[in-house]
Amino acid sequence: MSESIEDIEIQLLLDAVYRHYHYDFRHYARASIKRRLLQARSQWGYDSISDIQSAVLHDENILPQLLNFLTVQVSEMFRDPSYFRALREKVVPHLRTYPSLKVWVAGCSHGEELYSLAILFAEEGLFERTIFYATDINPAALRAAQAGIYPLDRIQLFTENHRLSGGHSSLSDHYTADYDRAVFSKSLRERTVFSDHSLVTDSAFGEMHLISCRNVLIYFDRELQDRVVGLFGESLVRGGFLGIGSKESLRFSEHADLFAEFVREERIYRRSAQ
Repeated sequence: MSESIEDIEIQLLLDAVYRHYHYDFRHYARASIKRRLLQARSQWGYDSISDIQSAVLHDENILPQLLNFLTVQVSEMFRDPSYFRALREKVVPHLRTYPSLKVWVAGCSHGEELYSLAILFAEEGLFERTIFYATDINPAALRAAQAGIYPLDRIQLFTENHRLSGGHSSLSDHYTADYDRAVFSKSLRERTVFSDHSLVTDSAFGEMHLISCRNVLIYFDRELQDRVVGLFGESLVRGGFLGIGSKESLRFSEHADLFAEFVREERIYRRSAQ
């Protein structure tokens, strides 16, 4: 059966964005991309996906808006508290054996995962020996992560997640309330390198002890998932740890043999020693 006009338009748009702006969404899961592009078309009042292509090619100011549709920016601090409890109770004891640590938050979005890990490492006495790398392809997301400002009405959820994750401190120790915003302490990001990095096209970050990339692989097709898992394998020290999302798995990856399940129920893997 032939492709629909809409599907052809989507492929042409993704090709055009890659060729003109070098952002590569061609191997993102097509159903998710289609859903987001249809949302963009509706919100912007265009008649077709081809209209979006014409607009983004002829007006570079459209690109940041398109990136906001195509990249996932929804997260929360200490999301899936049991994951962070597993890091605290089962991974941290191994990390304590290193004199210095590197942690990569890949696809950091607005920074919720980064600040969660920074607080956890501070509580566990590892913060001062750790360099954090927070990467994303969306410049607006990176700016938001660097700012560390979140709506105050989200703090109740963040606080409960932190408590359930086994947090030793009060989350309020780490932010100040400013009208309707919570501004997280600059000290939490003083050991963070924020960087534009594409899991699709860029190379490995070397010598990481922990990579946390949760709920990102699920938006990639199988070919891209394999590429990224291989990238993580190259980026981790032997015996390093990888955390992925609760609906993700390395089981069918061509690079699965690089990893062993460490905490199965939380999707935490350990890089093989070989």
